[in-house]
Amino acid sequence: MQPLDLVPIWTAILALGVFFYVALDGFDLGVGMLYNFAPDRNARNLVMNSVAPIWDGNETWLILGSVGLLAAFPVAFAIIIPAVYFPILLMLLSLIFRGVSFEFRYRDAVHRTSWDHGFAIGSALAAFAQGLILGAFIQGFNVQGRQFVGSSFDCFTPFSVFTGIALMFGYAFLGAGWLVIKTEGALQDWARALGRRCLIATVLAIGIVSLWTPYMNAQIAARWFSWPNIAYLAPVPLITLGLVWYAWRSFNDRSEYGPFFAALGLFVMSYIGVAISMWPMIVPGHFTIREAAASPSTQAFLLIGTLFLLPVILVYTAWSYWVFRGKVRADIGYH
Repeated sequence: MQPLDLVPIWTAILALGVFFYVALDGFDLGVGMLYNFAPDRNARNLVMNSVAPIWDGNETWLILGSVGLLAAFPVAFAIIIPAVYFPILLMLLSLIFRGVSFEFRYRDAVHRTSWDHGFAIGSALAAFAQGLILGAFIQGFNVQGRQFVGSSFDCFTPFSVFTGIALMFGYAFLGAGWLVIKTEGALQDWARALGRRCLIATVLAIGIVSLWTPYMNAQIAARWFSWPNIAYLAPVPLITLGLVWYAWRSFNDRSEYGPFFAALGLFVMSYIGVAISMWPMIVPGHFTIREAAASPSTQAFLLIGTLFLLPVILVYTAWSYWVFRGKVRADIGYH
């Protein structure tokens, strides 16, 4: 009897952790970036209260994804982390500064405006840093043997900087969709107006990245545009276009949940697009998922704890969203 192959299971866990982080922390980073554009102090308070009960719990998925990469794919971790050291440092410092600003704006009324700016800037820098990491991953790393041998500044290229800006617009689009769900009246109209602009910018960014990526890499170009792959993969761009149409219509026809779920759908399709381009590589051009995986005994040992922990994370995440469902109001908020 052959032992159970755990590599697909760990690949699914890692993919799940990364996607849940992007989807959940992505929208509250988007709310943070839109925060300073709110029309007045009362509106900013409502925007803040829309993410107050859930923002810190969303970052659990970042920890799960990071630990999963370290534990299950140590070769990839040892190469990727040094290669994107500065974007990771920028992201972590921004998340810390964002959290500090979040807490202190309620406790230091004299400097509330400064903390408000800190919350927005921290959100924007964290989103930009995550886009830099994504761009660096797509363009690949300079590797010899099992070590990264490039410079810590290799990750800063025109492509990665553009993906950083693109992800900021994508998160802002998600955040606008969330605010449509959580607010009403004039503030909801403001969120819809910003959401339309962010949708246009996001669609343009997706299009540019989708063309730029195969231009950089002949293998990716062949995967997408050779026959019969182009026919098999045609549903990906077609579904994406359908979601763009649905998102625009949802902003205009007063749908409350449509914009947010359309934004999630666009992130799902973009995620699938990156997976198709990279598969089965976890260190592009050098190591596949199997080549970078830990030993079967290590994977099995770690999976035991993960199978207990993952349902707990899913349950408390779902419970927190259920408890704090509904519209935010001025008389109920974070203190």
